[in-house]
Amino acid sequence: MDPFWLILTLHVLGATIWTGGHLVLTFTVLPRALRARDPAILLDFEQGFERIGIPALIVQVATGLWLAWRLVPDPGQWFSFSDATASAVGVKLLLLAATAGLALNARFRVIGRLTPETLPLMAWHVRGVTLLSVLFVAAGVYLGNGGF
Repeated sequence: MDPFWLILTLHVLGATIWTGGHLVLTFTVLPRALRARDPAILLDFEQGFERIGIPALIVQVATGLWLAWRLVPDPGQWFSFSDATASAVGVKLLLLAATAGLALNARFRVIGRLTPETLPLMAWHVRGVTLLSVLFVAAGVYLGNGGF
């Protein structure tokens, strides 16, 4: 039996959790924390979300790499942008790198020193990761439909 559909389903489920959680964070939790100037509101959500969000992200990365290899078997072509499939794979990998960079910056340079004064800086990180996650979904839709 071909595991493609199971892997794709796990990938989409991970994307649903990751992107949905960040949309909730950006549009409901973050405004509340900014209005109250209270980092604890943000940190409480993050602590709860990380229990499901981080495993979902790990599933997305693992299944995404498997799917990339399945769709474009030569990893040397992943950034070739030679056709719609290679382009989507390359874009998704670039989005992954940007997400990792932004998340690591937030984790090691912002979260540990989060105060009411630095909350707006954290808000930009949250919004950035949310935008990147929505772009991940758009690239997946692009890939699933063979391009525009």
